[in-house]
Amino acid sequence: MTSEKDKMLAGLIYDANYDQELIDARADAKELCYDFNHARPSEKVKRQDIIRQLLGKTGERFEIAGPFYCDYGFNIEIGENFYANHKLVILDGAKVAFGDNVFVAPDCGFYTAGHPLDADRRNKGLEYAKPITVGNNVWI
Repeated sequence: MTSEKDKMLAGLIYDANYDQELIDARADAKELCYDFNHARPSEKVKRQDIIRQLLGKTGERFEIAGPFYCDYGFNIEIGENFYANHKLVILDGAKVAFGDNVFVAPDCGFYTAGHPLDADRRNKGLEYAKPITVGNNVWI
């Protein structure tokens, strides 16, 4: 049987709200986001280590100004010279990939999640996710 996580990663309708594996993965990501958001700005190495634990892939040089929030983290990839200003939110049910030399302004959000239009299906906690790709040398 295919897991809800496998369905999510394949872009199929999946159970986001009642599947324990996904609930646990989001909880783990929230803990790491909390640690990152409560680290002192002067603790650059600690902050980068937390982001490296959280995200699926990072470049060598990046900076994310807190606060930062995401659903899973493992579906996020950032390239070299990535910079995100305050209040970045990424809902990463599907892959969110940023190229090199990407600059993200304050209060930006990247949302891969979608929900069925049919209320009965939506109320069962079902959703889908479609990937987002941002190329190189982009300023958002």
